[in-house]
Amino acid sequence: MHMPSKIEKKQAAAKLRKPPRDFSYTQNRELSWLRFDNRVLDEAFDESVPLFERLKFVSIFESNLDEFLMVRVGGLSDLAELKKQPVDNKSNMTASEQVDAVMAEMPGLLTRWESIFKNIEGKLDALGVHRARVDSLTPEEHTFVTRYFQAYVSPVISPLVIDPRHPFPNLRNGALYLACGLDGVTDEESLLGLIEIPASMNRVVEIPSPTGTYSYILLEDVILACLDSCFGSYKPLDRALIRVTRNADIDPDGEGVEEEEDYRQHMKRILKKRLRLQPVVLAVSGSLEKATLKTIRKALELSRRSVFTCDIPLDLGYVFGIEGKIPEHLRNELLFTPFKPQPNPTIDMSRSIREQVLQHDKLLFYPYEAMNPFLDLVHEAAYDPECISLRITLYRVAKQSRLCESLIDAAENGKEVTVLMELRARFDEQNNIEWAERLEEAGCTVIYGSEGFKCHSKICQLTYREGMALTRLTLLGTGNFNEKTAKLYSDFMLMTAHPGIGEDANLFFRNLSLGNLRGDYRFLGVAPVGLKPLIMRGLDREIQRALAGEPARVFFKLNSLTDREVIDKIAEASCAGVRVDMIIRGISCLKPGVPGKTENVHVRSIVGRFLEHARVYAFGVDSDMIYLSSADMMTRNTEHRVEIAFPVLDPTCRALVHEYMGMQLRDNVKARSLTSDGTWVPVERAEGEKPFNSQEALLERAYRNAEPAVEAKPAPAPEPQPATPEVQKVQATVIEPEPAPAPRPEPQVTKPVPETSARRDKPAGKTKAIERHRPGRVRMGLGLIGLGLKTLITGKTK
Repeated sequence: MHMPSKIEKKQAAAKLRKPPRDFSYTQNRELSWLRFDNRVLDEAFDESVPLFERLKFVSIFESNLDEFLMVRVGGLSDLAELKKQPVDNKSNMTASEQVDAVMAEMPGLLTRWESIFKNIEGKLDALGVHRARVDSLTPEEHTFVTRYFQAYVSPVISPLVIDPRHPFPNLRNGALYLACGLDGVTDEESLLGLIEIPASMNRVVEIPSPTGTYSYILLEDVILACLDSCFGSYKPLDRALIRVTRNADIDPDGEGVEEEEDYRQHMKRILKKRLRLQPVVLAVSGSLEKATLKTIRKALELSRRSVFTCDIPLDLGYVFGIEGKIPEHLRNELLFTPFKPQPNPTIDMSRSIREQVLQHDKLLFYPYEAMNPFLDLVHEAAYDPECISLRITLYRVAKQSRLCESLIDAAENGKEVTVLMELRARFDEQNNIEWAERLEEAGCTVIYGSEGFKCHSKICQLTYREGMALTRLTLLGTGNFNEKTAKLYSDFMLMTAHPGIGEDANLFFRNLSLGNLRGDYRFLGVAPVGLKPLIMRGLDREIQRALAGEPARVFFKLNSLTDREVIDKIAEASCAGVRVDMIIRGISCLKPGVPGKTENVHVRSIVGRFLEHARVYAFGVDSDMIYLSSADMMTRNTEHRVEIAFPVLDPTCRALVHEYMGMQLRDNVKARSLTSDGTWVPVERAEGEKPFNSQEALLERAYRNAEPAVEAKPAPAPEPQPATPEVQKVQATVIEPEPAPAPRPEPQVTKPVPETSARRDKPAGKTKAIERHRPGRVRMGLGLIGLGLKTLITGKTK
């Protein structure tokens, strides 16, 4: 009998392997992200943007880059230490090759960043917004700075002298330090002086200046100006500001939670550890002798390529703090025209929000429309005797949160309040811990999600008992329940009383409390199990239509696209003849327009005044399937988080989504097109085509639509007609879950029949048409009496 050799075994195994990946239409995630951040920096170069707003974009670029270095490059640097490194499935690059590629891109980006900062600051200085520098202080400014240092700064700082006999101190992640070589009275060599810039003090120090101008100096420059007096008999030989960026890619679930350990205490431990992890880069602003810089670099165990030098301040976060100090006569010229989120024209704020949602689904679109209807609804529920429970998932909340205060009120008023607080929201952990403690103290039931899976979904459910009947309002968003970001981020929130969505939401919260991530849902697509299959089935439907010679189209609006399976399915759809339009703000690992692969894929990006944050999935040339979601098409979202995609079934709400997305596809001012080589270029305008800025147009629309709402009497205002009324003629559909591969051993529980009329035009497993009836409050209550009786008898809501 012939025994196969090792070579024959390898050849046989190779035949069983998957075919090699096609990298012709994909690109590396990290390089795509750097191109996105460069797009942010483009806004600083755009002279149509007010000057001080351009300076804010310079700061945002740096803040984005800091987080990228901490999380992505930090994590890759760890992987680069492995002997057998994993390979990226979009570029076939190892971790060390990716780090090399990122570091090669950094010098050009940082040079561009430094040059535009100097350019903008010079123009601001000419207008009367002046930052004083150490080397150009006037005699009066120098006197002020010296006195300020002696009175306020000197008693606080703790200068350190470091020599070969003393260990190099731990430089905290992101903290600012003044470093200098020292010349002493002894024969000591390699003396180094360090002063940490005290974070407890205001970094911006206002300097007396003529009326109508504003002058300031940064705290580090105050210390620099008086550095000679800081080290006693030691004389500084050189000086610079330094800042260490450390790896912050900590997986809390990988740290091992002790059985009896409070998860909040565990997260507090993780946050402390983040301050002292391995350095990734060292930023230097100023001039240090080679020997001084080498001492610091060696102590941090960093290579030369990991040291970035510049001649501008480090950590430009202070920029946002001086916005309020700009002289009044300059504000119109230097800042965007102030905008206040407007009332939603379909909601009468003088009436019960609950009553209005029972009558008709409502769609809020931040920041153009205010978050108040949602906040008022939750506050109303906290004091409504018919409301028996409030359940919500929280990922990032405002430091001053009216929402959380309403949840506390509800608990104190005897409502059942359940809050899933995600403590692992990166860089918001401390705020979430503090709110979790306050909510728990007030009597809320606070849970923390499943180990290994962040809960990133945005869902709230309010349950009411009217006599013997139960009604539910379900509130679903594409962004966080955060009053602050709702004024800055472009997001949708759907407010619905749809019974089927309500049943799914009820089941979702029950599954969360049991740690069950594999629930079956009829209307919702829930990750980590059910969201990606929903997307794949939607794409497959359009592929089949295209192959049958029918028109087929897919639209996605995302922050990022990195999931390889989804990318490959989109390429398959393109090859079948499906037109795929996408608006992707950040990372796109798919390259459009590659001949024979992605010719029918078109990708745009919009970076402007507001952060584009909404996720939309639409299928069909008439967008008969529209889903909004908390999830991007990233593997971390589709497979490693708890996310929700929810259908928009109401005709008016669907028409509004269709209209808003159509406006963004028309943008030819802030929009950029992604080319087949992975770079972004301005959208070309046809001859005679007028400039169209979608965000500005949506602002104007919000003001225009709010006018009748403001002038309206207590009687409800008529619903506005959407700009695309033909969409209302299209039957809304949902993507049905695939049938289970085998029957379950336990009997299936029959779900209550939702108050809809169903029409099956396709076999089971394809799509189902949903036409929503509009019962009044009384009729809806009667329709749910059976469910109420069942609840009272069995104690179950399903």
